[in-house]
Amino acid sequence: MQIGILGSGNIGGNAARAFARAGHHVRIANSRGPASLQGLAAEIGSNAEASTAQDVVDASDLILIAIPWTRREEALGELEGWDDKIVVDAMNAYTEDFEIEDLGSKTSTEFTRALVPGAHIVKAFNTMFYKRLANEGKPKGAKDRLAIPVASDDPAAKRVVMDLIDEIGFDPVDNGALVEGGRKQQPGSPIYNQPISAKEMRDQLTRV
Repeated sequence: MQIGILGSGNIGGNAARAFARAGHHVRIANSRGPASLQGLAAEIGSNAEASTAQDVVDASDLILIAIPWTRREEALGELEGWDDKIVVDAMNAYTEDFEIEDLGSKTSTEFTRALVPGAHIVKAFNTMFYKRLANEGKPKGAKDRLAIPVASDDPAAKRVVMDLIDEIGFDPVDNGALVEGGRKQQPGSPIYNQPISAKEMRDQLTRV
């Protein structure tokens, strides 16, 4: 699969490494341009390349958005070509001072959805600490495999993302619809940044 990553920080960079190890071709973009990513792409290997943000959207089947929340409009606002792309929103609504932004009754992904018109949007990869994403993937069936929740209104897009999570060594947990499920994944929720199994996560989600 052709995967694009917008954002090369802790989540974006480590997701790129994991996807490339699983055999997918990864294009990575950030606000500083492709030249700033040559070292990261070389480190990851032949399955990765530095790219512009627009090329990421144009050439990818699935795009993971892992940019700082406060820069989302600047980074996404001028990009085009989102129609029928699977977009995975891995952002959390933190201010520049790393406080949780008050979004009122909305979830962060509802704001993201407005910036990627026509995309099949999925909320995932926002609950796991980046060092666990980098180092704690386990083979399928391992007893201590960690879980990652997935929320979406699109069953086909959700299935693609859940399969991808499985490929890189984690257990995907279907967390229902985009808004209801996404709310259960936000910072401060019982499953946020918790290293738990799929069973433990499902048990927690039923209590929220």
